[in-house]
Amino acid sequence: MAETNWFQDKGVLITGGTGMIGAALTELLQARRAKVRAASLDRDPVLAPGVEFRQLDLTKWEACVEACDGMDYVFHLAGIKGGAGIGRSQGARFLEGNAFINLHMLKAARERGVKRYLFTSTIGVYPDGEIFREQDVWARPPHPSDWYGAWAKRFGELQCEAYREQYGFESVIVRPANVYGPCDNFNPKTAMAVGALIARVFEGENPLVVWGDGTPVRDFIYSKDCARGMMLAMEYAKPCDPVNLGSGVGVTIRELVETICKQMPRPPKLEWDTSRPKGTPVRIMDITKAREMLGFEPQYSLDQGVRETMEWYGSHREHQARRYNIFTD
Repeated sequence: MAETNWFQDKGVLITGGTGMIGAALTELLQARRAKVRAASLDRDPVLAPGVEFRQLDLTKWEACVEACDGMDYVFHLAGIKGGAGIGRSQGARFLEGNAFINLHMLKAARERGVKRYLFTSTIGVYPDGEIFREQDVWARPPHPSDWYGAWAKRFGELQCEAYREQYGFESVIVRPANVYGPCDNFNPKTAMAVGALIARVFEGENPLVVWGDGTPVRDFIYSKDCARGMMLAMEYAKPCDPVNLGSGVGVTIRELVETICKQMPRPPKLEWDTSRPKGTPVRIMDITKAREMLGFEPQYSLDQGVRETMEWYGSHREHQARRYNIFTD
């Protein structure tokens, strides 16, 4: 789809606006001359000039009202996420935190007169399978590894539908795949796969020991591609008609690890711990709807995205150590 002046001079709130998708989205919105407000719990965010920042705990109703005040559009990205295993060991935090954030934000957006709202769901809402198509979510429960966070996101999608039916409030829903990029969480104890691996490589782990045998296939999307897809969805997606945002291409964990390692001057030796679980064999997004409805096509290869992410992390490691992390702060 061609760029329009849809966002020009409009007040646009990005919850979680200091994170990896939020940072990329800010850049795109500013290029379209939007008035951007970012809300998060970060203490010392890296922000582009001209971005209004509000440090807010969006699990609180009053904070959500403040965040939405005077805004035309809301990109709701904020939420609790973490790597494999932590979604179960911190299940109450995932379920309760995400539920409060989602409930309060949508209610505040409607009551403060927001014109259009984007809800960020996740690939985790899908049940077991290999190729994920939008209509398949409610066929079965989500995968046990994503259990609590996935149910919170599914409930958020239902809330959007309820608001459309009762109030005529327009929300669009996107389901991103495994997103990575600058401004991600790089704490190896709590981060998702790409962020954790990059941090471990920078710390000089050698050999680099990775769980499983490297054969599982996953769908990774660079944050800049995801942000562009979200902007297209805000303009062109139908209310409450979920859209997948992924690369649509499967990448093995071995390919991912090797792509990260080869960016280093002295790549570490790899060791695969096959005594550890390797996860489900294949999880790939079908992005047919995004292509047909939004004209969306990913622009970054895994190699390009990983290289940019590692370059950013290499120059921001000290800042990353100071970022807010719900699991450690």
